[in-house]
Amino acid sequence: MELTKNLRILLIFNVLFAAVLGLVFASSFKGDGEKDASPEQVIRSIDLDKDFDFCGEALPMSNWDVRQRLDAELLRNVYFHSQTILAVKRANAIFPIIEPILKEEGVPNDLKYLAVAESALSNAVSPAGARGVWQFMKGAAEGYGLEVNSEVDERYDLIKATHAACKYLSKEKSRLGSWTLAAAAYNGGPERIATEMEKQRARNFYELNLAADETMRYPFRIVAIKEVMEHPELYEYMIKSDHLYPPLTDFKTVKVDGPVANWGDFAHEHGTNYRMLKVYNPWLIDSKLTNKEKRTYEIRLPK
Repeated sequence: MELTKNLRILLIFNVLFAAVLGLVFASSFKGDGEKDASPEQVIRSIDLDKDFDFCGEALPMSNWDVRQRLDAELLRNVYFHSQTILAVKRANAIFPIIEPILKEEGVPNDLKYLAVAESALSNAVSPAGARGVWQFMKGAAEGYGLEVNSEVDERYDLIKATHAACKYLSKEKSRLGSWTLAAAAYNGGPERIATEMEKQRARNFYELNLAADETMRYPFRIVAIKEVMEHPELYEYMIKSDHLYPPLTDFKTVKVDGPVANWGDFAHEHGTNYRMLKVYNPWLIDSKLTNKEKRTYEIRLPK
């Protein structure tokens, strides 16, 4: 009796196992035996046997320490799937605005990847209070001509903030001698970088030993972001062109040189709505504009 019961249990198990195995095989094929062409995710290490650079400045890849530090940042970014896909999608909307400004300011195109490292191309707010795509602190923003008050915060104005970031980075490149060090200064502060360079007798960023781990990683993080975003298919990111976010370059401007009692009313008067007004002008942080100083603002509106 006990043997018969065990045989029944074994038979049921075999039937269930066969059913599950059949489902697995069926899901791998479609049609008349054609194997599913969708790529399977493969977790692999990163090939470092190639040249890497930032703003035309080559990384010394013969240095094992440099290789390991870059490897760490590549692994972090390649396998941070949601953030990487979002960055690639947002870049299609944001880079067409940033790139012409970089060219106008005479700085390398690679600096756009610094904005990705700072905010993932979003109007982020850091715990320290930095804001916008370029993550300016209030004092630094005002020092580079950006208006910051309770109604207007131009750290969120992508065009003006990009011009300010270019001027900041150009200044630090002239002072410190390289774009890599300028990028490190953007993260860790120019005085700290200059002081440590002198104290340690360092000739470049890769000879520096900094207490701040974030700054030690920062240039490597930018290079890793550049690598993945320029070669997404190499790292098995399959993003269809129609999945990319559309460029925010198709807009009209309306000049405002006085107060605005309510931006919702203003939006309706110009054929749009409050939400879209804020999408195109995130630097308008209140529902009204007092404009006591009678400044002239260019309000961007969707066509």
